[in-house]
Amino acid sequence: MSSQQSTQTMKPATAAKKLGVYLPATPAAFQEGVVSRAELNELQTNPPEWLRELRQNGPHPRPVVAARLGVSIAGLARGGVTEPLTTEQIEALREEGPEWLEKERATQVDVRKEAARVKKLHAEKDAKKS
Repeated sequence: MSSQQSTQTMKPATAAKKLGVYLPATPAAFQEGVVSRAELNELQTNPPEWLRELRQNGPHPRPVVAARLGVSIAGLARGGVTEPLTTEQIEALREEGPEWLEKERATQVDVRKEAARVKKLHAEKDAKKS
């Protein structure tokens, strides 16, 4: 396989990550094959029923769970969440509002504020150089 050809396809794990779905929950045919860029684009543009169902109800991979809860992946781990969760489980966690979740959300807010402050500082330094 030429290097050009190898860039045109991806492993199912990579495709699942790009689609934001948990690979073990995808159909066997998806897990066992390779996905071309064209197929990935088609899945994103016209998702089949299984993909729509997974995106809506899960189980969701950790990056999706973290985003839906407003915490980092590390924050999930600190809270003891190591497995994929369904949308229903994510909603239940939100409603329960455990202490770890509230703490991790506050941490995430602080991280974002600091990132914005640093970005602004760099922009100001760049503007002074011009």
